[in-house]
Amino acid sequence: MPEPPFQLVDGFGRLHDSLRISVTDRCNIRCSYCMPEKDVHFFDRSEVLSFEEIERFARIAVSLGVNKLRLTGGEPLVRKDLPVLVSKLAALEGVKDLALTTNGVLLAEQARALYDAGLRRLNIHLDTLDRQRFLEITRRDELHRVLAGIDAALACGFGPIKINAVAVKGLVEPDIVPLARFGRERGIEIRYIEFMPLDAQGLWDRGRVLVAAEILRMLSEGIGPLEVVPDPDPRAPALEYRFADGIGGVGFIASVSRPFCLNCNRIRITSDGMLRYCLFALEETDVKSLLRGGASDEEIRRLVGQVVSAKWLGHEINTAKFVAPPRPMYSIGG
Repeated sequence: MPEPPFQLVDGFGRLHDSLRISVTDRCNIRCSYCMPEKDVHFFDRSEVLSFEEIERFARIAVSLGVNKLRLTGGEPLVRKDLPVLVSKLAALEGVKDLALTTNGVLLAEQARALYDAGLRRLNIHLDTLDRQRFLEITRRDELHRVLAGIDAALACGFGPIKINAVAVKGLVEPDIVPLARFGRERGIEIRYIEFMPLDAQGLWDRGRVLVAAEILRMLSEGIGPLEVVPDPDPRAPALEYRFADGIGGVGFIASVSRPFCLNCNRIRITSDGMLRYCLFALEETDVKSLLRGGASDEEIRRLVGQVVSAKWLGHEINTAKFVAPPRPMYSIGG
């Protein structure tokens, strides 16, 4: 397929070819660093984009050079008939990569339908292999279902599968090494994500971030030496390492200690149809009103181009200027 006539390049020369699509803000677990246990207010279903609206926006984005799509939430698998949307997006000419991020609770029941619809890549959220600690973190006793979901995904042939683990200091240290061993045994990369200031309860503090360098030390001491993966994709968000013994690897999303804003290639659309140029953006642009108001594809293209052109240099988590976005993570889309 020839290159599109226009590409999404911002004022700092960054090319944007990745779109994250949140399909719902609802979730079936309640991670303590993400959501309150009770009184969580979700969008009315009428506010959430339909599959047809998502497909249309994705098609417009692809016409602008986007070739990577990722479905997120909330928990995307709570969205009814999600394989229908997957099949629509997988059929878009120009999409080279279609992935999904899930907590895995419903994955065992849906893995085959998702695979048959055209999905191949999965990121599964899992912070611990200990049942009691899983219950403490998520406030739900669902570890057995997540593990069953991982097994089902492996049996279906999904690949690569990655596990996302949020690194909160004082909480997950006992789980760092066991998760890496779990990944080494199954051919799954564990990605440790530094705790970011996106929780709904304002619990984030710089002192609660278990940084990548400390995790790397723990893994080296607990399992064995690691080495940097050679020739990494310069625009990939993860710092990737492999074990020197040749068995498996790990990645780090070091948004706090080593921000990767200068290489960012992502835009995001929330489940209620707001376009965001950054996870931490303080403003967002209403696309839903255009999708539902009779706007042409060309009008929406121009809007997307304007949003990308206005993208900031990056968040300022490590400065006194940082202001947390008004939405929590589950409302923005992971």
